[in-house]
Amino acid sequence: MAFREINSKMVQAAVTPGQRLFSQRGAMLAYQGDVSFTPNMAGGQGGVMSMIGRRVANEDTPLMTVEGSGTVLFGHGGHHVQVINLSGDTLYVEADRLLAFEGTLEQGTVFLGSQGGVMGMVRGQVSGQGLFTTTLRGHGSVAVMAHGGVFEIPVTPQRPVRVDPQAYVAHHGDVRNKLSTAMGWRDMVGRGSGEAFQLELSGSGTVFVQASEEKL
Repeated sequence: MAFREINSKMVQAAVTPGQRLFSQRGAMLAYQGDVSFTPNMAGGQGGVMSMIGRRVANEDTPLMTVEGSGTVLFGHGGHHVQVINLSGDTLYVEADRLLAFEGTLEQGTVFLGSQGGVMGMVRGQVSGQGLFTTTLRGHGSVAVMAHGGVFEIPVTPQRPVRVDPQAYVAHHGDVRNKLSTAMGWRDMVGRGSGEAFQLELSGSGTVFVQASEEKL
């Protein structure tokens, strides 16, 4: 695991020769050793097509390539930082929530409507989240940002999970999502997203929820 949680708002990453990390621009707080930080123009391991996909999806959060030998402290804006470890599955997360991730992970972009259909599009309009989201697939660790802390909720075939779309941070596993309404359309005027809309996740995996409805 490349990342070690120093406290709730900071992680330490070990940088070793021949291995790369990617971080959000401005996320480096301090470092020791012979470490370089260069702007990444190729979209991580996803290559040029990943970069183009993020530009089309408005998910083009600038990344830095981190290489060399040493240790780096990452944090950003005083946000809570959560480390997620992947073992061959895919993490779905908004690009602006990515603090840093290992270069062993393949980065891509997915259209939320492919899972949620028309309701996935409505979710993007109501919650402020984009219609596209970033995917990270493979073996490695990811540090994501959130407001007020993160809680992991298991998703099982017998027990789907419903969350406020604005409290949603990320999910991984064999999970499908759809937006459902908690009340009639006439009653939605002036209501917060959690009162009017609920994001339902079903299947088998984990959803990460933040302790606030505030966007990054």
